[in-house]
Amino acid sequence: MTARDTSRPAIRIAMLGAGTVGSSVAKLLALHGHDLAHRVGASLELVAVGVRDVSKERPGIDSKIITDDLEAVATSGADIVIELMGGIEPARSLILQAMESGSSVVTANKALLAAEGASLYAAAEEFGVDLYFEASVAGAIPLIRPLRESLAGDKVTKVMGIVNGTTNFMLTKMDEEGVEYADVFEEARELGYLEADPSLDVDGHDAAAKAAILAQLAFHTRVTLSDVYCEGISSVTAADIQAARAMGFVVKLLAIAEIVQGQAGEDAIVVRVHPSMIPLTHPLANVRGSFNAVFVTAEAAGEMMFYGRGAGGDPTASAVLGDVVAAARNRVLGGRGPGESIYSGLKVLDIGKASTRYYVNLDVRDRPGVLAQIAQAFAENGVSIQVVRQEGHGDEAGLIVRTHSGTEEALSATVNSLRKMDSVREVLGVMRVEGDQ
Repeated sequence: MTARDTSRPAIRIAMLGAGTVGSSVAKLLALHGHDLAHRVGASLELVAVGVRDVSKERPGIDSKIITDDLEAVATSGADIVIELMGGIEPARSLILQAMESGSSVVTANKALLAAEGASLYAAAEEFGVDLYFEASVAGAIPLIRPLRESLAGDKVTKVMGIVNGTTNFMLTKMDEEGVEYADVFEEARELGYLEADPSLDVDGHDAAAKAAILAQLAFHTRVTLSDVYCEGISSVTAADIQAARAMGFVVKLLAIAEIVQGQAGEDAIVVRVHPSMIPLTHPLANVRGSFNAVFVTAEAAGEMMFYGRGAGGDPTASAVLGDVVAAARNRVLGGRGPGESIYSGLKVLDIGKASTRYYVNLDVRDRPGVLAQIAQAFAENGVSIQVVRQEGHGDEAGLIVRTHSGTEEALSATVNSLRKMDSVREVLGVMRVEGDQ
């Protein structure tokens, strides 16, 4: 076999941001430079690195190419600009400047893609450059490319996954050790797992941004962060975790994007992030600690799961370099990668149109007829009860109810009815139930 010719001029790479991931990218570029050159057909040369603070040590990066002039890096005319700064601005403006200067862009910025993806795609099209973002969702797990390329000949019907490693670590600890949310929150903070703004993790915003990206790719419909229903894990209690385990379930923060039927019977989509109980028999139930996994259902291919490390310097850098290789090959061969695909234009409905099941934990008055009254509240809203379990007696009486599938609107209305009942002292917990059982 003849080796690929690598004699053409080097592919020039500039990088914005050199934190944990950026440092790993530089390290892997140097470590695997020979192999990457043969995969691309040209060598890859890191020519500029833009940072906010040039006084920090950047081991493995030549200090001569480090600058705090971010705009100069973006407009340097490099073949590929890697954006690893995060946030909306100045990342958005710098990426647009890079594209206008003729650079293809590789980014791991899920917040920017979820909020401003349309403008980035439009700029890539206008200036004839590539936009790659494999590292924006689930770190090292190859997921973006399969959704927009490998499954292009199929119809995806549902994407459901664990896409935030920090919350999965926290919920795993609560499940395995029986600790409360506040305790595991402090442990996650001490271990450095939480973002500088912890709400990005625990309130579900990070997962929601990733859900928007996955939904747009899976259903060929423009989806933004504002389209995603978002609910975090701060209300999950040790009692919820224990009840789930007793029923054969485990609690996970899930990002779900699925096709539903609109009012006229046409396809529409709902995108949501929230804690859910899933059966211990479901593949996602065994995703523990800080790992990520995404479960995809398609009409022809059936069910598939993508699993691996969802964060960290080297895993994320691996995904970034995969995109760099793809963009560099396009430069060498004269082609372009896929652009925005929103031809379906499906309606994005609110969570009320989703079909799900509920777990409801009730503190009730222990007196005759209570169960019948509660069952009537469910029936009046068109919700069928699957399982009822009584907990305790007297002043400590409680009921745990698990429902059959129903619309979110009907289930939410049922819970509101229960809260108004004299026989229900308190609705202690409500959680959606996902997965088949």
